[in-house]
Amino acid sequence: MNIKYKMNQIKLWNLSGLILIFLFTGCNSIGTWEKQELQQISDYLKTVPDSTVSLKPSGLYYIELQAGNGLSPVLNDTAYFKYRGTFLDGVAFDSVTVAFEYIIGSLVIVSGVDEGLKYMKEGGKARLLTPSKLAYGPEGIWGVIPGYTPLLWEIELISVKSRAGK
Repeated sequence: MNIKYKMNQIKLWNLSGLILIFLFTGCNSIGTWEKQELQQISDYLKTVPDSTVSLKPSGLYYIELQAGNGLSPVLNDTAYFKYRGTFLDGVAFDSVTVAFEYIIGSLVIVSGVDEGLKYMKEGGKARLLTPSKLAYGPEGIWGVIPGYTPLLWEIELISVKSRAGK
């Protein structure tokens, strides 16, 4: 009985050790992915003039391409916009060439685009660089967008329908 008890204790220690190794290596690989993402963002930003990039508190990089002159959408307004989503190397993964209808704050789209639309005015064009935490996160979209992938969105805000009827 004493030998059986010691064998079970050894198995428990081995299992505990394996769990700790898994946790440490898992956390380490997450850190590696995050570092790679930050490096991709840094490399991309080196290709863009500093004066045009605005880093928002959320981590969104907002780059105005053409100033608009109409309304800026706010929570619950309906925004009509066109967009093109690409990886930082320019390869497209999605685009809408007719006005896409979206209610600000509904989060049917990624949070980085929802936020970026609020900085725009009707008729404006902008590029949004969304870190993965403002896009598809560590999971990504299987077969389309890998986890920890920063994305670029070229947005053209066509019009805004205000919920207040402005």
